Amino acid sequence: MSTTIPLNSTSRGVISVTKIERPYGEDSAPVASVGISLTGDADKPEWKVHIPMDNLDEVIKALQDLKDNS
Repeated sequence: MSTTIPLNSTSRGVISVTKIERPYGEDSAPVASVGISLTGDADKPEWKVHIPMDNLDEVIKALQDLKDNS
């Protein structure tokens, strides 16, 4: 599953969100990969972060708290 979101304040930028099952080899756990591309190439983001799926609920809560308190 993959989602691409237009990046605000850019002409072509995108945020891509993808689940990667084995990002670091056979024994690695799944991650959510969040990438940012200023050129609009969701497959080759300039920046990315991998969040372990086991931490996803906590990260979503932290982001929601940030949004609610801005």
